[in-house]
Amino acid sequence: MEYFKKRRESDNQLGTYRDQKYEGTKREQEEKLLQSSTVYVGNLSFYTSEEQIYELFGKCGDIKRVILGLDRIHKTPCGFCFVEFHTRDDARNAMRYVKGTRLDDRIVRVDWDVGFIEGRQYGRGKTGGQVRDEYRTDYDSGRGGYPKYVGL
Repeated sequence: MEYFKKRRESDNQLGTYRDQKYEGTKREQEEKLLQSSTVYVGNLSFYTSEEQIYELFGKCGDIKRVILGLDRIHKTPCGFCFVEFHTRDDARNAMRYVKGTRLDDRIVRVDWDVGFIEGRQYGRGKTGGQVRDEYRTDYDSGRGGYPKYVGL
């Protein structure tokens, strides 16, 4: 019973997003999330630069590094990144103040992340990019136009 109470409290602190490819138990993942100073940033334009990320998130605290998400095949940006801060409080500021703001005419998504591991910078989609882009059917100039599988 105590575990479920703590889990509800952690869900309120951590949000509902969880990396489905995490290798470990849900409990281990939640414990790492509660200690993490890394955030996942999604819904970025394919044209957003690393400098823009540093500029926006640097207002929240000291950034250790930014890892831009890349298309696995073409090694071009594919709309997400990881921002590692030196402290959890700085990452918490990013969650409070940047989540839901607009960058390059897109509302960015910011979620807690367990921490960057080499290889996670690449898109997991079948075409090398992000999975969600494979299901997109509308034109989105900020995400590179139409999805890759649409032959227009």
